[in-house]
Amino acid sequence: MLDLRRRRFITLLGGMAAAWPRAGRAQQQPAMPVIGLLGTETPDLYAARLRIFRQGLRESGYVEGRNVAIEYRWAEGHYDRFPALLADLVSRKVAVIAALGGTPPALAAKAATTTIPIVFVTAGDPVALGLVASLARPGGNVTGASSLAVELGPKQLEVARELVPTAQVIALLVNPDVPTIANPLTRAVEAAATSRGIELHVLHAQNESDFDSAFAALPRIGAGVLVIGTDPFFNTRVQQLVALAQQYRMPTIYPFREYAVAGGLVSYGDSIIGAYRVAGIYAGRILAGEKPSDLPVQQATRVELIVNLKIANAMGFSVPLTLLVRADEVIE
Repeated sequence: MLDLRRRRFITLLGGMAAAWPRAGRAQQQPAMPVIGLLGTETPDLYAARLRIFRQGLRESGYVEGRNVAIEYRWAEGHYDRFPALLADLVSRKVAVIAALGGTPPALAAKAATTTIPIVFVTAGDPVALGLVASLARPGGNVTGASSLAVELGPKQLEVARELVPTAQVIALLVNPDVPTIANPLTRAVEAAATSRGIELHVLHAQNESDFDSAFAALPRIGAGVLVIGTDPFFNTRVQQLVALAQQYRMPTIYPFREYAVAGGLVSYGDSIIGAYRVAGIYAGRILAGEKPSDLPVQQATRVELIVNLKIANAMGFSVPLTLLVRADEVIE
């Protein structure tokens, strides 16, 4: 009887010992890394950009739900929510913060943490904004991609004048809630207008109802052309801005191709979608072990002119041949 009990005890110990390594291996499996994504608006307004961001992640070897998780936080247009949303992501110890949607979330993310890597997409100069030390060597925990919003302002004014050569008054629409973009863009376009003898009216829009007021003011000020400034809020209200321009039959220059595709007359700018791909690639490379301080900020290098001839015909507007022959794309 004693030998039988001893054999049973030894068998039990052996089974337990065999199970221990398996349990140990299970505990040692690394947890799936988490990206904390901060967006300025809502997911439906960012659907196309999120697809491109995920594409960039895939190019770096990461697929959402397979080997990386994404925690989404949406400000729904309320920039004052950024600190609380970021505090939540920081408390969750996410591996990377993707601050998408322009300068405000990028600056808020930088203020929220000096240790968690941050990838941004912004329309301003990252060095002038204090996001990075330099484009080539960002330093710190922040890197990303930027567009040429301010730099292209004067050129957009030229395109506006070429579109309507008789226009003596041109309007510029900006969002004063984002002074880091609105102020330098306004100064640059005002200087260009003064040098060309153009009267410039700067209109402000901070919410959807302001759009109606701004467009209603255009006939009163005698504007012949409208230039839509780059702004994260504007970029999530493409359909509304395009519809208003058509309603008022106002020749309008937009900052990105997405506007022209949606029914805008002319767009002149770089590709904001490309910046989201860079953000996804960089987020993946950081997850793989690279440091944001070693990843140079990517700036847009290709500017494209898009003319929607179909809309021009519907508006009864004649686009000058000089613009048509220079256009990178004509939508018919």
